[in-house]
Amino acid sequence: MPLDPAPASTPTPTPPPPVRFWPVDDLPALDPDPFLDEMLRDEPVTRIKLAHGEGHAWLITRYEDCRFVTSDPRFSREQVVGRDVTSMRPEPVASQTAGLQYIDPPRHNRLRRVVARAFTGRAMQRLRPMAERRAAEMLDVMAAAGPPADLMEHLHGPFPIAVIRDFLGVDEKDWHRWAATGEALLSAGADSEERAKEAARTTRARIAELLQHRREEPREDLAGVLALATEAGEITGDEAISLATAIQVSGGHAVRNNSGSMMYALLTHPRHLERLRREPELLPKAVDELFRYVPHRNGVGIPRVAIEDVEVGGQLIRAGEVIYNAYVAANRDPEVFPDPDDLDFDRTNGPHLAFGHGPHHCMAAIMARMEAEIMIGSVLTRFPGIRLAVPAEEVEFQRQGLIRGPRTLPVTW
Repeated sequence: MPLDPAPASTPTPTPPPPVRFWPVDDLPALDPDPFLDEMLRDEPVTRIKLAHGEGHAWLITRYEDCRFVTSDPRFSREQVVGRDVTSMRPEPVASQTAGLQYIDPPRHNRLRRVVARAFTGRAMQRLRPMAERRAAEMLDVMAAAGPPADLMEHLHGPFPIAVIRDFLGVDEKDWHRWAATGEALLSAGADSEERAKEAARTTRARIAELLQHRREEPREDLAGVLALATEAGEITGDEAISLATAIQVSGGHAVRNNSGSMMYALLTHPRHLERLRREPELLPKAVDELFRYVPHRNGVGIPRVAIEDVEVGGQLIRAGEVIYNAYVAANRDPEVFPDPDDLDFDRTNGPHLAFGHGPHHCMAAIMARMEAEIMIGSVLTRFPGIRLAVPAEEVEFQRQGLIRGPRTLPVTW
């Protein structure tokens, strides 16, 4: 008599890793976060506790896992709204009630379609000559002042703000009323919380005024696109303000710091700098590699919530659990980018994740690339002998902020 087959064994689930507290300390210059390096190497799907909020969250660091989570509809940003999740700061940077950051498709698709009308190739072709002129004017002032000079003061600070104001449609006569608010809006320090709230209120009021003005005088700029969509009932007034605010913050503050970090990277890699002088046609590819190489932020950004049980990297993420993805770690995943800590203008690997992935991929990526190309190209053309005016270790970087970058960048030529 044949024996009954043995019952199939049920695989034993991998036990969840311990919860690790991650203080997200300030880091020197462009040093990668050692905690992220360790997790990517030893525990690419782990659990963390951050400085604020309740409970813990999952953290993923591998490139393929980040692409999976950010494109799978079973992970929701809307489900974060109203929850006191563990996070780096006491209040979310972005509005949780309007805009693109905390919504899922199909509503996300509706708002994204509106904003996409402003981020077209044609729009960038119209904006580029204006941006090149702004950069040239700023470098004229720096040249007249003579060396040494602070590139953050003369170019990387004012240039992105000027470009985003041109893109939004702010008249030059009103520029003095549009003081930069990105530093306050994205400051993580507890002592700056009230300053961030005041900056948010001021920004909101200015944008509401601009949108009202654009309803009266339509133009082909972002404010014009948002005003027209509001009038047509495609988006609400609150959504228009939130969208414009998010673009102003990323266009002013994030580009300032990212581009400053890119220039610091070049100034501390003289052979790469010299190669760009010899091969200016390499600039677009070099800028893309710099976006991968530069650690553009501290910690992590906006989390997601699993709406059903999903396995990620061998770990079961249960419905209702919070998950963060670390793009800066994924951009140094050696499985995708060999020798990831090397700056290599000849890479032929897959695309980096500096602008995110999936439905929430940064729509302003086309403009950020253009700005970086203009800033780096203009500096190298105008100041072919540019170099740091102080030892690299003496360059001061931002502290207690979500976005990393130099506070000052002293150069001579």
